[in-house]
Amino acid sequence: MSPPLLACRGVTVTRGRREVLRDVDLELRAGEVVALLGPNGAGKSTLLGALAGALTPAAGAVERHGRVAVALQSPDLARRSVLSNVVAALAWWGVPRPERRERALAALSTLGAAHLASRPASELSGGERRRVHLARAIAVMPDVLMLDEPFAGLDGSARSDLLADVAGVVRDPARATLVVVHDRAEAWALADRLVVLIGGAVLADGTPGELLASPRSAEVARFLGYDGELRCDDGSLLLTRPSHVALDPTGPLRARVTRVIPTEDGARVELALDQGTLSATVDGPPPAAGASVGVALRGGVRFPA
Repeated sequence: MSPPLLACRGVTVTRGRREVLRDVDLELRAGEVVALLGPNGAGKSTLLGALAGALTPAAGAVERHGRVAVALQSPDLARRSVLSNVVAALAWWGVPRPERRERALAALSTLGAAHLASRPASELSGGERRRVHLARAIAVMPDVLMLDEPFAGLDGSARSDLLADVAGVVRDPARATLVVVHDRAEAWALADRLVVLIGGAVLADGTPGELLASPRSAEVARFLGYDGELRCDDGSLLLTRPSHVALDPTGPLRARVTRVIPTEDGARVELALDQGTLSATVDGPPPAAGASVGVALRGGVRFPA
């Protein structure tokens, strides 16, 4: 295994008397794309700032090897042309003048924004601003690339288009990439590895498949979409995702439909049982609220009492 390009050991960051990050360990290696996930207020942007050197930890240390570039959440651009914005970033990084224009155009091209090069930045849409903002970081050719919620504030279509383009751009065998995301679907589309940060601490670190199949704790499971909860006879807790729950007239459990939420492909059905609550998805016509239904479980994760 290659040595990490960036690593933090025992990093703690405080604001006043409050610990925003607590004893965080993290390593980023060349060729991997890591998604940093967590609820609002978990400390994701604070961790990014500490890794980039913008914040000084109260304890612990950060090791950086090579050039680190960060695209912050807000896509602020100067009042000049798109190309000039990217060229200015390269100038700030000390890239020789003869190389700047070509590298700027290449970065814009990788993000599907070459046609915007001569346009004033003030005339760009939200999605176009995001593309130019990311192009500035890509153009630097960093060893470590960090993106803070690159899809924030975009509508569904612009978000999907940018997500598809970024998924190809961020993957480089010579570079380590860390992407802070709020949406689990974005993490699954981008990352080889997920790091779950909750309450300022890393509670899980692994591949998307590993964490979804075997979450390390009930807190992590709930964050990853395990919204069903049944208390078992032995006192243990069974958590489920909607994919684990089937409406089945012959199922061993009985439930009452408490709410039906239409979706694009069917409906989400929320269920109440004596042991707890479940959610299921159905493709065809859903049962009515208040109906009694049979339920069969096809999976889930059990946690001890």
